[in-house]
Amino acid sequence: MKKGYWVAAVDIADATGYQGYITGNKPVFEKYGARFLVRNGEKTVVEGAPRSRIVVIEFESYARALECYRSPEYQALIALRAPHSQADIVVIEGYEDMGG
Repeated sequence: MKKGYWVAAVDIADATGYQGYITGNKPVFEKYGARFLVRNGEKTVVEGAPRSRIVVIEFESYARALECYRSPEYQALIALRAPHSQADIVVIEGYEDMGG
């Protein structure tokens, strides 16, 4: 089964207000088995103009990644995040090279 991923690019306008989202997302991500692969960190922009914060989250499957995003728990978190940031989030299926 292919894994699922969230790829998020975020600009935070109000770090204090955004803190409620950060505090609230841990139990939701734990419930859906999310694993952070990238959570900002040092980066070099080599093309384009990305947002200031880049996040990649791995899930056991694409379906599970969508289930987490669409869950009532995460939808409530969007209401906490949205007034304090702008985000582009893509839920995407992972790639598996089967050889041959």
